[in-house]
Amino acid sequence: MEHKAHAGVLEGHNLHDHAHAHDHGDHHETFVSKYVFSMDHKVISRQFLITAVIMAVVAMVMSIIFRLQLAWPGEKFAFIEAIMGKKWGKDGILDPNAYLALVTIHGTIMVFFVLTGGLSGTFSNLLIPYQIGARDMASGFLNMLSYWFFFVSTTIMLTSLFIEDGAASAGWTVYPPLSALPEAIPGSKLGMTLWLVSMSLFIVSSLLGGLNYIITIINLRTKGMKMTRLPLTVWAFLITAILGVLSFPVLFSCALLLIFDRSMGTSFYLSDIYIGGKPMEQVGGSPILFEHLFWFLGHPEVYIVLLPALGITSEIIATNSRKPIFGYRAMIGSMLAIGFLSFIVWGHHMFMTGMNPFLGSVFVFTTLLIAIPSAVKAFNYITTLWKGNIQYTPAMLFSIGLVSSFVTGGVTGIILADSTLDITVHDTYFVVAHFHIVMGLSAIFGMFAGVYHWFPKMFLRMMNKKLGYLHFWVTFLGAYGVFFPMHFLGMSGVPRRYYTNSNFPMFDNLMDINQFVTMCAIFAAFGQVIFLINFFYSIFRGEKATQNPWNSNTLEWTTPMAHVHGNWPGALPEVHRWSYDYSKPGHANDFVPQTVPLGPDEHDGGEH
Repeated sequence: MEHKAHAGVLEGHNLHDHAHAHDHGDHHETFVSKYVFSMDHKVISRQFLITAVIMAVVAMVMSIIFRLQLAWPGEKFAFIEAIMGKKWGKDGILDPNAYLALVTIHGTIMVFFVLTGGLSGTFSNLLIPYQIGARDMASGFLNMLSYWFFFVSTTIMLTSLFIEDGAASAGWTVYPPLSALPEAIPGSKLGMTLWLVSMSLFIVSSLLGGLNYIITIINLRTKGMKMTRLPLTVWAFLITAILGVLSFPVLFSCALLLIFDRSMGTSFYLSDIYIGGKPMEQVGGSPILFEHLFWFLGHPEVYIVLLPALGITSEIIATNSRKPIFGYRAMIGSMLAIGFLSFIVWGHHMFMTGMNPFLGSVFVFTTLLIAIPSAVKAFNYITTLWKGNIQYTPAMLFSIGLVSSFVTGGVTGIILADSTLDITVHDTYFVVAHFHIVMGLSAIFGMFAGVYHWFPKMFLRMMNKKLGYLHFWVTFLGAYGVFFPMHFLGMSGVPRRYYTNSNFPMFDNLMDINQFVTMCAIFAAFGQVIFLINFFYSIFRGEKATQNPWNSNTLEWTTPMAHVHGNWPGALPEVHRWSYDYSKPGHANDFVPQTVPLGPDEHDGGEH
């Protein structure tokens, strides 16, 4: 009965979509309605991607500027004045307040606008309707709104860089009381208010997108597309969306209370503060409350960033190993376990707040526990690669790079999970190294892998393979050159977010490491220039793509080469098997698409 009802809903949905597609073809779409205010998931995914690429370039330029300051403090660089202006870069020397603002906005852009909005917004939009066999998202209008809230949010964040007092300067975590007191530093004035407005709009975008993704996956799967036949990409996007819908409202409340403290005289986070020798009227609040609220989002956020990248990697490694993914159900179970555990580990960011040691030990236990499902994923990737007929495409190289950085960063995570060890390296460059490798690098590698793999589906052309290989090796070597030495800086006690360490003679002999890190950052930045040239050139002039360039099994490669409204002209495809039937005995080709019916002696891999 349940199956019949579900089939009836799908049939009704298909009939509605056929009619909608027919109506849609009857009137001519303008450039604005087709490419700007589009409700088509394919166009919206490209909008998210190109916006994220632009934001990533801004964040990269910021990181190069503040890295130059750390490597050669006090040195004059003429271009810094040209970029930052006379107020913030007088005589080519970066102003200390501008340094804090660059660190803050760089972190904010990368975590939220590139790795969260860019990764989920691009690939959830592109792949969910394609891979589940749907015409589009459940609500095209909400999907469009999701992108435009995201776009307005990025615009406000960038605008905050050009105001007189400068952008927000309290670090990307914006801890009070620094962020709550406009008189504290220049970067706590209007720039901080714009940061909070921008983040509020970003949260609205994420919630609209997340609800849409969940409803689409649950309700609009095509006939035969059981949950156990879904590609791991779709499972990753579903779990990511659920994490976002549960945790982003907490950040929204966190930001709202901070706006109240800043502008309306409340004291949620403020107490016992003296300004100019006079006590503030606000008492009774606690900045620790902010940390609890922020990190209750902050740790699920790590997996909101990582899970889509891991899902993309699962698809690409199986496709390019020409092997079924090892342990399909274990992979789903590990993602569900990671999603659940990510909500009960936030306190490991707060070991230094004076929390009860017993409570600290609970967070130590749950944090170490999350290493188990993470290890399951790493071992399953390695086992899938083992004895595979590996095709080394640029996407495959970035996927293998992700496995490398995920393991490397995970090892240092075990150190930071232990409260007694964490206290020694807390707020040093060790923490910077850890989260940049495990979250930043892994997610960026996953994003690049996804772009190279699905570029033919997005733009109907191929990216240049040789430039792709060059981009990978420059990025891989450059990124490890940047973040690996930071572990040693951290173990030596070098604090993060300091404008200069030249006042501390004990760090003088570490200057060479800082200079090496900065040179590697510049080297890695050149790698991204290669990618940008390849990306934008290939959109217009790249070699035209074939129907299924990677010989992949999933449904997106069965759609027509020209983008059509509703994805498939005529009936939706029917699914008969899971998406990982590679190198299956008894078949002429080494891949069997999901639309091929099962033979009399075959079983469905997703069921076993």
